[in-house]
Amino acid sequence: MTQHDRLLIIDFGSQVTQLIARRLRELNVYCEIHPFQNVTDAFLAEFKPKAVIFSGGPSSVFAEGAPMPPKTVFDLGVPILGICYGQQVMMHCLGGKVERGHGTAEFGRAYVTPEDHKLPLLDGWFEDTREQVWMSHGDHVSEIAPGFEVYGTSPNAPFAITADTSRHFYAVQFHPEVHHTPNGKKLYENFVRLAGFTGDWTMGAYRDDAIAKIREQVGDKKVICGLSGGVDSSVAAVLIHEAIGDQLTCVFVEHGLLRLNEADEVVSMFRDHYNIPLIHADESDLFLGALEGESDPETKRKTIGKLFIDVFQKYANEIEGAEFLAQGTLYPDVIESVSFSGGPSVTIKSHHNVGGLPEKMGLKLVEPLRELFKDEVRALGRELGLPDSFIGRHPFPGPGLAIRCPGEITRDKLEILRKADAVYIDQIRKHGLYDDIWQAFVAILPVRTVGVMGDYRTYDYACALRAVTSVDGMTADYYPFSHEFLGETATRIINEVQGINRVTYDITSKPPGTIEWE
Repeated sequence: MTQHDRLLIIDFGSQVTQLIARRLRELNVYCEIHPFQNVTDAFLAEFKPKAVIFSGGPSSVFAEGAPMPPKTVFDLGVPILGICYGQQVMMHCLGGKVERGHGTAEFGRAYVTPEDHKLPLLDGWFEDTREQVWMSHGDHVSEIAPGFEVYGTSPNAPFAITADTSRHFYAVQFHPEVHHTPNGKKLYENFVRLAGFTGDWTMGAYRDDAIAKIREQVGDKKVICGLSGGVDSSVAAVLIHEAIGDQLTCVFVEHGLLRLNEADEVVSMFRDHYNIPLIHADESDLFLGALEGESDPETKRKTIGKLFIDVFQKYANEIEGAEFLAQGTLYPDVIESVSFSGGPSVTIKSHHNVGGLPEKMGLKLVEPLRELFKDEVRALGRELGLPDSFIGRHPFPGPGLAIRCPGEITRDKLEILRKADAVYIDQIRKHGLYDDIWQAFVAILPVRTVGVMGDYRTYDYACALRAVTSVDGMTADYYPFSHEFLGETATRIINEVQGINRVTYDITSKPPGTIEWE
C-alpha cells in the first residue's frame, strides 16, 4: 500500500474547518482533521505530518482553557499555516501579542493590500493591487512574534498576513477556505507546493490502496453490505466486490417507500450487471402495515429504523460465516463523531440504517469510504465504472418517501407521490437542470383541495415541489426555476397523475435538518 504524504489540520473549533480539508483534497493532497486535544506529542510522532494547518475557532487565547497546540509542533521542522484563531494562537505561542477588540474586530468581506516585499505563499495574489478576503475575528494580533514580518494588511488587521520565512511559518487573519475569499485556493496551492507535496492523492491511487486494505482486513472471511441504492452504499459495494469477489453479499431491504421503479433498478444493476451476490428482501407489507394509521413523523422514523434493523438481521443471519459488516461511512460522519469539546463522542450518524447492528450481531466493520468526502466518493464511483445515473443521484433519505408524505401513509398516497415525483424529475432532466440541483423531490401534502378540471369539480391532493442548491448539504437555498418551467411541470403533473389537482413550489431556504419534509 502506498504511503501518501500527509497534512495535519489541527481543529480549534471553526465551523468551516471541513472546507480547509476540501480545498486540500481538491489539490490532490491527503489531509486529516484532528481536534486539538487529540494532537499529543505521541500522535505527532506517529502521524508524521509533512505540513500542519491551524484552523480558526471561536475561542480567545486569553480564555481559561483556551485551545492550544502542543509546543512540539513548532519543532517538527515542517511548514505551518495558521488561519484566524490559528494565527492568533501561533503568535501567542511564539512570543507575539494578541489583544481584544478595541475597534479592530472584523466580520465579513474585507480587502487586504500587500507590503513591498514578496512572499512565495502569495504568488498569483495582488495582481489587482488588493485581494478580497473573509474576516471573522474579535481579537487581533497587536504584535507579531520574533522572526515574523508583515506581508499584507487590511483596515482593521495590520497583521493580516505574516510569515517567518526561515522556519516556513505562515499566518493569516482571514479565512482562505471560504468562497468569499475568491483567490483562497491559490494560497493553499502555494502552501502545499512550498511544503513539497506532489499531489499524489488521486482516486486511482485510493482505489488501489483501498482494495489492498480490504483484502488485508477481511482475509478469507465473508462480508455483508446493506445496500440502499444510494451513492455511498453503491460505491462501497462495488469497491469491496472488486477486492474480495463473492465473499461479499449485499442485502437490499425493500420497505415499500422507494421511488418509482427504484427497486428493479437496484436489483438489475447489482445482481445482473455486476454479478454481486444480492439478497432482495421485499418486506413492503411488513413496513406499510406497521406504519398504518401513524401520522407522527418521529414515530414513523423510529418504526422504520427499528424494522429495518430487524429485517436486515433476519436476512444477514442466513449468510453463514459472515464476520464483517460493510458501511458507507464518509469522512464528514467520522469528523462529526469526534467531540471538539473533549466530551463524550457523538455516535456516527445512523443514516446508513444499520446503527447498532455491528454490536448486536458481533460483526466487525468494513468502512472503505471513511476517508472520503461526498464529491470524492462520486469520483471513486466513476473510477470504478459506475454509471452517471447512479453517481450523480440526488440524496435520498433512509426512511424514503415516508418523510415526503406528511400525515398518514397509505398505498394510494405513495403511488400518487411516486408518479408525481417521476414527472418532476423527468422535467428537470429534460431541461438539463438535474446536475445544477443538489436535491429535488415532490411531497404530497396532507390536505385535499377543490379544483375544476375540464367540466368537472375534483377533490384531490395538493403536492409541493422542492429543489435546493447546496455545496455540501450543510446549508441549502431554493433553486430559482423560471415561471415557464413551473407552469409546464404543474400542468404535466395534474394531467398525468390522477389524484393531484394542485401544485405549489416551496421557495424557503433550508438549514440542514429541514431540507426534507419531516
